[in-house]
Amino acid sequence: MSTDLFCEIIAGERPAHVVGADEVAVSFLDTRPVFKGHVLVVPRAHVETLTDLGDVGPFFERVQAMARAVEQGLEAGGTFVAMNNRISQSVAHLHVHVVPRNKKDGLRGFFWPRTTYDSAEEAQAYADLIAKAR
Repeated sequence: MSTDLFCEIIAGERPAHVVGADEVAVSFLDTRPVFKGHVLVVPRAHVETLTDLGDVGPFFERVQAMARAVEQGLEAGGTFVAMNNRISQSVAHLHVHVVPRNKKDGLRGFFWPRTTYDSAEEAQAYADLIAKAR
């Protein structure tokens, strides 16, 4: 087993505010939340990225359930659900952020700059490259 921070939480070797755990995933409060109630959902098995995760269905069922629990438990208007793969991934263990949201909560847009395609042809070329790789 890896010795990353999340593996230590899963093993009970590091304290965390756990809000859910089963044989597939462990969910706990982020120690540096975007908003209070920000939860991280991590697979119990150590994998670094989404592409390393085998059967994604059971894991994302837990993410879906946590999004529902955050909304209901905190009476939030919605949630922001996100993950990074490698770049900006602070811990090299797959984790999904479930952040409670409310209208006018101050969070604006995405955390990265936006761009545009130079043309419809350029956009199609990107689409084709991605589709071909599937």
